[in-house]
This record gives sequence, C-alpha cells and structure tokens, in this order.
Amino acid sequence: MSARYDELKGLKNLGQKYAYTDREVMLYAYGIGLGADPMDENELAFVNEGTLTPRPLKVVPTFASVAAWGAGPGEMNLNRVMVVDGERDITFHQPLPVAAHITADSSVVEVYDKGKDKGVVISHQTVLKNEKGEKLATLVASRFARGDGGFGGPNLTQPDPHKRPSRAPDTTIDIVTRPDQALVYRLCGDRNPLHSDPEFAKKAGFPRPILHGMCTYGITCRGVLQTYADYDASAFRQHVARFSSPVYPGETVTMDLWKDGSVISFEAKVKSRGVTVIKNGKTVLG
Repeated sequence: MSARYDELKGLKNLGQKYAYTDREVMLYAYGIGLGADPMDENELAFVNEGTLTPRPLKVVPTFASVAAWGAGPGEMNLNRVMVVDGERDITFHQPLPVAAHITADSSVVEVYDKGKDKGVVISHQTVLKNEKGEKLATLVASRFARGDGGFGGPNLTQPDPHKRPSRAPDTTIDIVTRPDQALVYRLCGDRNPLHSDPEFAKKAGFPRPILHGMCTYGITCRGVLQTYADYDASAFRQHVARFSSPVYPGETVTMDLWKDGSVISFEAKVKSRGVTVIKNGKTVLG
C-alpha cells in the first residue's frame, strides 16, 4: 500500500473544543439571506429572538457547517491553489441548540486516487457532539485536490451521487442574493479573500469575488425550509449537495425541487448565466 495513502487515511483529530452563542446562530441565518424581509415572521424566527412576544430562536440546520469552523482531521499537505470543495453531506442527529459548548471529532473516511495529473478526492468527516457526548451532526466533506494524486493508492470507485427524478420539478423557487452577501457570510469563519478581495479574485481567474460554496449550500437548505419543511428546522435528517459552479453575490439562485415522500431532490442554477451551481441535491425530512 502507498505510504502517502496510509498517511492521509490515518489522519484524525479528536476532542476539538468549540463554543457558540445565539449571535453566531443569527449571523449565519442572516449570512444565507434569511431576514431580508424584516416583516416576515417565518424568517425572523431565525434572526431575531423576539421581545414583547417571546419566541424561541430557531437554528438553521446547516449552521452545523460553521458551528465548529476550522475543525478537521489534520494537515494534508496538498497543493491548496488546486484544491476545490466537491460535496457536503450533513446528517442531523438532533436539533442544534441555540448556544452550546461542543466537541468535534474529525477523521479521513477515504482517499480516491484518480492517477497522475488527474488529482485525488479526499472524503473526511467531522462528528459534532454536545457536552454529554451525544451526537448533534455528522459532516462529510469531499475535497478535490487537482494538483495531487498518482501516488499509488488503491483503485477505489466513489459512490454514485444522488440522482434527481427525470420528471419536471414539483416546485421551482427563486432566491435573490445580496451584492454584499459574501462580506457578511465570511464573518461566519471563511475569510478566503476569493470572496471579498476584487484583486485576489481577478488573479484567481474571476471577474469579481464569488459567493462561498457553503453559503450556496446554506441557501439550498433555506429553500427546502421555506417549501417542504414549513420552516421546521427539527424536520431535517440529512442535507447533501455537490458544487458545480460558483454564484456571484447579487445573482438570483433558482432552485428546482422534487418531493418523493420524505426525500426532497434539488438542483440550483443561475439562469442569467445559464449555469447549474448545485447538483445531486438531496434532503431527507422526518
């Protein structure tokens, strides 16, 4: 077996400690666009705790993606310029609390060596637990390292992605992003200048800063929340999506959704540029 494969497969980092409050919960919700209409009571429940008429603050399920920002299995020594986010799959074991001290256990799940000059896909997971040691959420991320690979790892095949139904969408919605949305979302943890610095974005080959892929991921969660979940965050059991193209802040994201029992399939696109930005999306409700 390849020593490089064994090195990557063996990475793990257990007991990473994090904490968050209702401030981070509300900032994330606002960062994915909730609260744009300050009179929408359904959305206010995620960005405002209520005063004269008290109401419990709701937590967007995909807040799990930033609750332990920076948690990971360890240094992978990849060519970071050539690394892109491929997929995110979050399983929700119980609703996230409004504020908590949590631990994160991270490990590499599998390494798919595509061969020399073809890159490598690394799948790693992070399990979030509360102070009692109970699981809150399991996050599985896939990163595609285009500048690595060909080190002799086993010839493994990645699992097939979720396929959307072949029929016409059951529901289609438009979600407008704000021109400044990336500047807000970056405060949730991801300070990559690709999303905030015009000069850096141009050097990376983009005409202007792009929206975080994980912000688009959160937007798709918001889309399911407002359609088939009736704004019930506790209904989410799983939320999966593959990233296929970036969104520019200010663009309108169009979501096509299909409902088959408890499974919601979805894709997202930016019609103005004729590009699909999210593929193979799946939400399981329960």
